[in-house]
Amino acid sequence: MQFSTFNFHPNLMEGIGASNYEIATPVQQQVIPPILNGRDIIASAQTGTGKTAAFLLPVINQLLEKGSSGQVSVLVIVPTRELAIQIAQHAEGLTYFTDISSLAIYGGNDGQNFTSEKKALQMGADIIICTPGRFIAHLNMGYVSMKGLRFLVLDEADRMLDMGFQDDINRIITALPANRQTLLFSATMPPKIKNLAKNILKDPVEINIAISKPPEKIVQRAYIVFEEQKSGLVKYLLQHTPYKSVLIFCSRKQNVKSLVRNLKQYGFSAEEMHSDLLQSQRENIINGFTSGRITILVATDILSRGIDIDTIDLVINYDVPRDGEDYVHRIGRTARAEADGVAITLVGEKEQNSFNAIEKLIGTTVEKATLPQMLGQGPEYKPARQKNNNGKYRKFYKRR
Repeated sequence: MQFSTFNFHPNLMEGIGASNYEIATPVQQQVIPPILNGRDIIASAQTGTGKTAAFLLPVINQLLEKGSSGQVSVLVIVPTRELAIQIAQHAEGLTYFTDISSLAIYGGNDGQNFTSEKKALQMGADIIICTPGRFIAHLNMGYVSMKGLRFLVLDEADRMLDMGFQDDINRIITALPANRQTLLFSATMPPKIKNLAKNILKDPVEINIAISKPPEKIVQRAYIVFEEQKSGLVKYLLQHTPYKSVLIFCSRKQNVKSLVRNLKQYGFSAEEMHSDLLQSQRENIINGFTSGRITILVATDILSRGIDIDTIDLVINYDVPRDGEDYVHRIGRTARAEADGVAITLVGEKEQNSFNAIEKLIGTTVEKATLPQMLGQGPEYKPARQKNNNGKYRKFYKRR
């Protein structure tokens, strides 16, 4: 399903395009329509299924359609500062072509950040993404008004309760208007989550998204690389891996075009597939790939779903996918119709956290292969140490 199907505001569609979103994930397909219709939501959805965009997109659309109130309109509560930063970055990209303001509030910052947060709250940032304790610290100071709140989002609610935030959440909810739309997301649905939902949701739509698993017959392998090693590694893999048909996924159109240029310089016959092509061009390329005339196709996630070609025996992730659902769909293009297949992912330095999250999501530790000697050594695989705990979200608010 294309995002254009949802009839979002034109300015939001610009942000969607700039964020390289093309095809809605299952959680987005199921969650977005009822949110647009004003319904409360309780959704079982894990990190990595696309749920961040599932609630940000319809909420942002509603703000654009009905206008800003000049007060805090959306409150997103999350368990950790890392998640707050991540969601804030998503919001920044999606609202880039709008006047909607957003702010990430989380503990562990210095006094200057607290002052910036206070100023933005007083001016009425449209979207607040916060950890419970930090927001309560502002709330207790008496200058935060929630009278204009329209949306409350609780993300990873089960984790927040496991971390002991039940009282903090209850404290925050008492400060919110009763007439609001509430969206609750949780990876699991234990009794305490159901009790919380019963107390804060009104006639909710219940949605359960189970992440699919890659077929066991797919041989999964990963290389830990520096970004500049990726192109040379693809060349090596194509020279030393037997294949009939290869599908290479890139997360950005620019990477697709650059890689195809490099492969042609290496002497390979490769074609590209992305949204810049005309429909007639896409059809010709798909026909050539299906018939075997084209053996190497480099594409964005536009081909991660809806293509069923039995002869694809090698999938290469040039970039780590955005989430686990994309990873499963990408590598699922191989090993079809009882055939065997190989899926190789190139994990750059800045992609280690994302790949580690995908491994956890699919419940598999993917084999880390040794780089060919000709490429030199790659970085060490230490995803836990890659977290940017000192990262600052700089787009705190926009002046009105």
